[in-house]
Amino acid sequence: MASPLALVLLFLLHHPLFSTANVHKLNLLRPELLSQPTPQNDAAPTLFFEVTKPIELPKTKPCTQLVLQHDFGYTYGKAPVFANYSPPSYCPSQSFSKIVLEWKATCKGRQFDRIFGVWLGGVELLRSCTAEPTQNGIVWIVEKDITRYYSLLQNDQTLAVYLGNLIDKTYTGIYHLNISILFYPAEKILNHNYEHKLGNLENLNSGYHSWADLILPISRNLPLNDGLWFEIQNSTDTQLKEFEIPQNAYRAVLEVYVSFHENDESWYSNAPNEYIVANNLSTPGNGPFREVVVSLDGEVVGAVWPFTVIFTGGVNPLLWRPITAIGSYDLPSYDIEITPFLGKILDGKSHKFGFNVTNALNVWFVDANLHLWLDKQSTKTEGELLKHRSLPLVVSLVLDFKGLNGTFLTRVGRSVSSTGWVKSSYGNITTDAIQDFHYSNTMVMKNGGDTQIVNQIIHFNDTVHITLPSSSIHSLSSNKTFPLYLYTDYLEQANETYKLGTNVELGFIEKKSASAGSQFSNSSLRNLQNGEGYMVVKNNLVVSGLGSTQQVYRYDGGKSCYFRNISSSNYTILYDKVRLTCTKKSESNLDSGLSRLWPFGAQRNFPGPRFT
Repeated sequence: MASPLALVLLFLLHHPLFSTANVHKLNLLRPELLSQPTPQNDAAPTLFFEVTKPIELPKTKPCTQLVLQHDFGYTYGKAPVFANYSPPSYCPSQSFSKIVLEWKATCKGRQFDRIFGVWLGGVELLRSCTAEPTQNGIVWIVEKDITRYYSLLQNDQTLAVYLGNLIDKTYTGIYHLNISILFYPAEKILNHNYEHKLGNLENLNSGYHSWADLILPISRNLPLNDGLWFEIQNSTDTQLKEFEIPQNAYRAVLEVYVSFHENDESWYSNAPNEYIVANNLSTPGNGPFREVVVSLDGEVVGAVWPFTVIFTGGVNPLLWRPITAIGSYDLPSYDIEITPFLGKILDGKSHKFGFNVTNALNVWFVDANLHLWLDKQSTKTEGELLKHRSLPLVVSLVLDFKGLNGTFLTRVGRSVSSTGWVKSSYGNITTDAIQDFHYSNTMVMKNGGDTQIVNQIIHFNDTVHITLPSSSIHSLSSNKTFPLYLYTDYLEQANETYKLGTNVELGFIEKKSASAGSQFSNSSLRNLQNGEGYMVVKNNLVVSGLGSTQQVYRYDGGKSCYFRNISSSNYTILYDKVRLTCTKKSESNLDSGLSRLWPFGAQRNFPGPRFT
């Protein structure tokens, strides 16, 4: 078997390389960087995977329902694949404590990474990216807890899957896929209506502990080609969806799905327009800051500052084999509390959600699901928006460049807050929702633009306070931090040879807390990843290459914990340590495997401030 270090990958370059913004140089080469890491043989397919906490399941045996089996060949720009879904009437129990969506796919040959979506009744259940295959074939499985869609899964629906693939003489990989839904009966069967009502009363502060009674799709209508997501092409493009809610709703949460592609796939490395114009460049611009703004009848009600998902062909494809980048197999969705605005939309009339992306280039895929809790004891609730504040972005941009070398510092802040009350059979409940955002990005161009360094951090904080008729306050808060360090280097060598070097350090950190009366719960997640790789290219052939990845994942839920420290190099797992029990060990010990990971490790030697 040939070593991956001795591979020869054919490049079919259609565009000349340009000087600057190295991440985008790699993106230009990306269609030609589809690897054939080993000659075809009888070896078993390689398992590719994303490191994440396993779903906590009951001890009951699941009722498994195969919903779709399909081969995605030439499907680019065509309609989604549809399948009929019905609840599992054959299951001995119809009370489920956990419902899991399982995506299992295989592919063999050569192929791009492809974005795909799964919708049920127009409600998006999963946004994901395919793995890039090898000659011997790969398999990957995505398992997602979809219990929060419980009410949707109780009725007959149409499942839609869009995976735009392209097959020709060069790109030969066909994605063979099975989608199943696993229904886990509750270990102790309670009266469903009583359990549901109790869950709503005791957990009004959260849609995570009890499911909504109704979920409305805020997505494109059928029939159509491509996915059910809205496509946002630029910074002035606003996509609208008309909807109408039942008049007995007492809580509303908008769940937003986001992904970014083409000129904005690496938006966090886009240079400022002033630099691009001064140097007469054709690289994507508009700077490195992006946000998804959500409006209701033209008024801003919330925003999403997205996590920097790197797809399986991004930065350097050799990094993501077999460990894929954080979030690439299960892109995160983001909740925005709409309850304070219910008083404005409980009139039985149609209203509109709008989506736009600040500084956007083509293209962003955005859609949403509106989760609604309904008062079964009345046909109409009433409410009022008491206070709402959404100030313009606070932006600071410092440019310091001469020719193709320079440093750019971008800082942005935003706060959105709203307060409203809703009167239902549960009494008069007041909801305060606050979103706070802070962003910093330092970008350095060196060596005539052949070296690019990006040092970015996003703070994304959500807080919801709910005041009940008893004057007790329930609250839920989520404090997210998304650090990113990205280094790319283009080195010209002799005899038409050059070397592309990359290093990416990525983190998804979240602390959650919830309180209901005298009861409290807290959880924390620190998911930290480091990837390093290079490729040596001679006469448009990759003559050698290396990709290695290390990751430390630690979740602490008090009584439930999960820890994994894993590393790989050139398709081989070097180290894998898993622990399922909680421990008192210090963070420094747990994170020793990623001691260099910014901002928790050594400082980087380049201009610009450090953000901790």
